[in-house]
Amino acid sequence: MRARIALLAVSLCAVTALPAQAATDSHIEGRLPSGATYLMDVPAAWNGTVLLYSHGYRAAGWPNPAQNAPGSQTRDELLADGYALIGSSYATNGWAVTDAVPDQLATLDLFTTRFGTARRTLAWGTSYGGLVTTTLAERHADRFDGSLSMCGLVQGGAANWNSTLDPVFALKALLAPGESIPLTGFADQAAAQSAASALTAKVTAAQQTDEGRARIALAAALHNIPGYNDAAQPKPGPTDWDAQQANQYAAVTGLLQLPAFSWRQEAERRAGGNPSWNTGVDYTAMLHRSPVYKEVTELYKKAGLSLRADLTALNRAPRISADPAAVRWMRDTSVFKGRLTDPQLNIHTTGDALIPVQAESAYRRAAAAAGTGRLLAQAYVDGPGHCTFTPGETLAALRTLEHRLTTGHWDASADALDTRARQEEPTAEPRYVTYRPTPYPRPYDLAHPRDARP
Repeated sequence: MRARIALLAVSLCAVTALPAQAATDSHIEGRLPSGATYLMDVPAAWNGTVLLYSHGYRAAGWPNPAQNAPGSQTRDELLADGYALIGSSYATNGWAVTDAVPDQLATLDLFTTRFGTARRTLAWGTSYGGLVTTTLAERHADRFDGSLSMCGLVQGGAANWNSTLDPVFALKALLAPGESIPLTGFADQAAAQSAASALTAKVTAAQQTDEGRARIALAAALHNIPGYNDAAQPKPGPTDWDAQQANQYAAVTGLLQLPAFSWRQEAERRAGGNPSWNTGVDYTAMLHRSPVYKEVTELYKKAGLSLRADLTALNRAPRISADPAAVRWMRDTSVFKGRLTDPQLNIHTTGDALIPVQAESAYRRAAAAAGTGRLLAQAYVDGPGHCTFTPGETLAALRTLEHRLTTGHWDASADALDTRARQEEPTAEPRYVTYRPTPYPRPYDLAHPRDARP
């Protein structure tokens, strides 16, 4: 019996032993063979957990520094608690998942070489970094113990570009019918920006009339853009349709300025063509499923317009087909299977216009079909904006993931997350709520062979 107890004690020590610690805190910056830079912060009293952070989307020409945490306050709190924080820039900007994943893995390899194997390795990321994080979790599960996607693009690439196409298709069909404004297939950035400017001019003029505002609201509804999506906006009342539409208009113009044209052109260049389509889409059914459908109906009544007539025109407008090779590229690089091996927690704000909260429904659907739904937890912060979590809310999510890894069960209720957030940041009131987003308008994943194809 004593021999067995001794053997058990040795085994437990082997499991819980921490890697060797340095005498002082380490701050390391360097460059990978790909050209990406990396950043590592390792406290002298390292607790054995390393967090690999994937940053969000950066367009061509934007600064591209390495980043190892979503913000300075969160970084400082985690370093004080003994976590090692690492992350890279990606070798290129844009829809760079084929650079981001190997660059992040190379950064983890360098960390392990220098500091030893971590007791626990977690992937986490924000926005486009949520797509990178989930790709790491699905395709390189052997390297990680768990993952945290924050405001992530977890609907995947094909679904994202389809849902980015829908609102601009509606705007063109209803505000500029018959005009030559391309929505896909741009030769270069100049062509994309020219198309964006042309459609933006139509939208700007339409916003001056009741009829135009109703049609802009319809387009916003197809992307599930909420009527309160920026903390700088006035918060409308539940039936203040005009104020809700004004807030949506601001988000629609932002969509036109960058994601729908400029960012699309960059993604098309990588994919070798247009990876999205709307052939076979029933926009009447899509609008009826939108959480802002009521607003659209009320604004159409106010304008004296026939919603049925506009939807008929929209459904009869010439459709856009995808390039099959581009769809295959997107499927191979940026579409999820839903097959988790380790726990993943996703958090999202309810008022996100850039990556609407319904993206979480898309990934829940994929994980359920793949049979790994028990490994996935999702939590929601009641607030406007994209990735507008407080440091306390962010740290609470990380603690929740760790609790799952330690105990084997999720404790991801809004109350539990709020309690953890108050502990992390007593001066800020946490905003986690019990919430279930409506279904994503056009989900597309590899767990559903019958998903619509071009």
